[in-house]
Amino acid sequence: MTTNLHGPLARYAARLHGSVGDRHHVASPLGAWLLLALCGSAVPDADGLADALGSDPATAARTAAVLLDAPHPLAPAATAVWHRPDADTDALAAWRATLPRATETGPLPDQAGLDAWARRHSAGLLDRFPLALSPHVVLALASAVATRISWTDPFGLAPAAALGPDSPWAGRLTRVLRTPAYGHRAWIAATPEASDVAVHTAAAEPGEGNGDGAGLLVVSVAAAPGVAPADVLAAAYRIAADADADEPTGRRSLFDLTLGATPLWTLREETVRTHARDRREERHAAALPCWSARAEHDLTGPGLGFSALGRALAPLVGGTEVEARQAVAARYSRYGFEAAAVTGAFGVVSLPPEGVARTAELRFGHPYAVVAVATDRRGGGVGPWHGVPVFSGWVAEPDDVPETEFADPPLA
Repeated sequence: MTTNLHGPLARYAARLHGSVGDRHHVASPLGAWLLLALCGSAVPDADGLADALGSDPATAARTAAVLLDAPHPLAPAATAVWHRPDADTDALAAWRATLPRATETGPLPDQAGLDAWARRHSAGLLDRFPLALSPHVVLALASAVATRISWTDPFGLAPAAALGPDSPWAGRLTRVLRTPAYGHRAWIAATPEASDVAVHTAAAEPGEGNGDGAGLLVVSVAAAPGVAPADVLAAAYRIAADADADEPTGRRSLFDLTLGATPLWTLREETVRTHARDRREERHAAALPCWSARAEHDLTGPGLGFSALGRALAPLVGGTEVEARQAVAARYSRYGFEAAAVTGAFGVVSLPPEGVARTAELRFGHPYAVVAVATDRRGGGVGPWHGVPVFSGWVAEPDDVPETEFADPPLA
């Protein structure tokens, strides 16, 4: 099943990157979108949510389920919905029943548990959950997307001067990446947003768990100096939509361009022996820097949908304000690419008024009985083993806790 998600994600990416501005950063629009889409089954007619998702929420919820229940082998995604047990409601339980099979649900973990979830689902690239837990949090939603790939063909190296005399980085760097003779693709593309741009793609090495034909391309797009970052990002999303095609949309023939140097390329012509049908051969090479980025993004700004998510959650757990944040890390190097994003949203309510609570601490300080009983609810009914006592005993001679069990157990 195709999801037709490229358009809605490109639209959402424009808003998310636009809220960050032109500073160095990386983000995962998909990670934020997935959290919003989880709520689509709870409020299928929420207008604010539909605007952010780029589709009606019910359709977005089904799309999210398809992605989560059939994870990509090179960029697996995970989601979770947790709640405080004392904040559970029938409406919340009904919504949880509609979530994708792969979505983790259950009691709200403590901060250490949230941080451990973030590490586990970010391939260890992120150490902590992007939000700090407080007593006001009654509901938590989380998504994670991560990848760690090696290039099919590693880059070569070149002096930083290969970036060109107009590059502000050429004087700051020593070495940059140079495309190998084979395995990478590069071209010049005409785009409606950014005019002519330089394009490079590198692919994941085959055999990284993608024997079913799944792959991952990292597409780099550069426009002329002065083109607005939002326009370059829009062009990059447009190009990425068919970057693996034999003839990508907008690809320019080098014979239609003027010889000489620009800030984006140098075009020269030479006499060679070639088997090209018209005796006109086109060759492309690229030089680009290594890069890495770490960032955190507040997702509660206009147009990002998390205010609407708060309105969607309110009928489930009472009046709810939302905190939402994304943590991201990425690294692009000679040998591969790794990136991870963890997105968190908290449903926050005011603390209830003061009252009285009684707590009983039960003590098993003298001989007592133990019975181990089977439960059997297979197939939604009561099975033959249900309620059958399997073991029983009388505890009259207790043991001390062995020293080997003094340490806290590892996090699950």
